[in-house]
Amino acid sequence: MNLPKHAVHRLYEYRKAISSRPFTARGKNVIRCQSCLLAEQFCTCRFRKQVSSELAFILIMYDDEVLKPSNSGRLIADIIPDTHAFIWSRNEPNRKMLSIINDPQYQPFVIFPSEYAVDGQAVVNHVDPSKLPLGKKPLFIVLDGSWREAIKMFRKSEYLHSLPLFSFSPESTASYALRKGAREFQLGTAEVAALALSAAGEPVNGQVLEAWFALFVESSLHGRSRNNPNELGQLDLLRAKYTALLT
Repeated sequence: MNLPKHAVHRLYEYRKAISSRPFTARGKNVIRCQSCLLAEQFCTCRFRKQVSSELAFILIMYDDEVLKPSNSGRLIADIIPDTHAFIWSRNEPNRKMLSIINDPQYQPFVIFPSEYAVDGQAVVNHVDPSKLPLGKKPLFIVLDGSWREAIKMFRKSEYLHSLPLFSFSPESTASYALRKGAREFQLGTAEVAALALSAAGEPVNGQVLEAWFALFVESSLHGRSRNNPNELGQLDLLRAKYTALLT
């Protein structure tokens, strides 16, 4: 199936091309789909479908994050059409990335906990697109990496400090079974984006992304041989739930 490539696919190809040696991760011997990076027998590409959304995202990814099969940031681009992706640079921020952030059609928000706001930085916990000036489109900036890497990216990127923070403290703990953070409220990148979608007036799209994330996690775990290949009941249920949300 020849599905169109999105921003994270293109960034993956670029990052892979400039690597001096092959990237190795857990399950390096698994034969993977080069689009979703899941084991070929559990590839989800045939289910991938973008939704209609009035929101936009920028993924700022830490170094080789885009190469990791466990990365969930790519799921945002799978679902939301207006998604951009760039590799973070401490000294030379990508010019195209900065031009998008400064584009007058967008109102950027950095998704990050309010406790890290710099002096004078605005913090919001709800975004109403209809109340933005001149009909601007919300642009959510997501720092994609480990928790430690995300903190580093935020602190070392001064261009983010003049932008409002979009902060929320979800009551539920992270369900990200692949790479849970050290803090209970830390969520996977796709989970954070799903919360942002819901908090910005697109709860159905938030549910779609949550379902896509759940299918991704279960497919990943099957690919790691956690389950008997014949015991695919849960996987089938998650596929059905995701597909139903799209209709």
